[in-house]
Amino acid sequence: MKMQHVYFDLDNTLWDHRRNAYLTIKDLFEKQDITSKYQIEFEEFHAVYHDINENLWEKIRDGIIGKDYLREHRFYDSFKHFGVDNKELALYFEEHFLDNIVSHNELVEGAEDILNYLKAKNYRLHIISNGFQEVTERKCALSGIASYFETITSADAVGVRKPNPRIFEYSLGLSEAKKEESILIGDDWIADAMGATNFGMDAIFFDVYKEDKSGTDLKAITHLQQIKEYL
Repeated sequence: MKMQHVYFDLDNTLWDHRRNAYLTIKDLFEKQDITSKYQIEFEEFHAVYHDINENLWEKIRDGIIGKDYLREHRFYDSFKHFGVDNKELALYFEEHFLDNIVSHNELVEGAEDILNYLKAKNYRLHIISNGFQEVTERKCALSGIASYFETITSADAVGVRKPNPRIFEYSLGLSEAKKEESILIGDDWIADAMGATNFGMDAIFFDVYKEDKSGTDLKAITHLQQIKEYL
């Protein structure tokens, strides 16, 4: 059976979340004059925030915490690391972070080119994201890629996150696609690559950090252009 449906993860696969988050936090950091008030350098703060945030998202994915916990803690814990115990400041960052991140809309290198390539080959394109529905839709619209996709599925619409098979089932149902004619492309080994594979659909692992999963027979790429080798 021929491949017909291509599902993309959004954050850090197409929409450059790392870069956009970095720019957003830098803006807030400067607005609040954090360096002179608390003697914290931005690059140091960002490195700590990045680790804390990644860790919390893994816990969300694994069902240990909910997103309210993440929102309450990612900035609070980051500031606390530098000895600043200030809930109000953390809340300011959290609220403005979510509002402002969509004003930075840089895409991962090669994203638009590969979407045009797949569209021209008549693949039907979709999004499956572990993010929040409203934010996911805004990111697609504001970065100019919404028109490429027939369906956009996000975790909170289904009530479960990748790698849970129910989110794949829901998304395939939405697009009336069969597993055998569908493939998922994403940057999270567990949520995307393993999630799709265990569900029974094909996957391409976007190995941004060169985690080297070569022991497995799964398709892996380090640049979006390499999708052309498979599709």
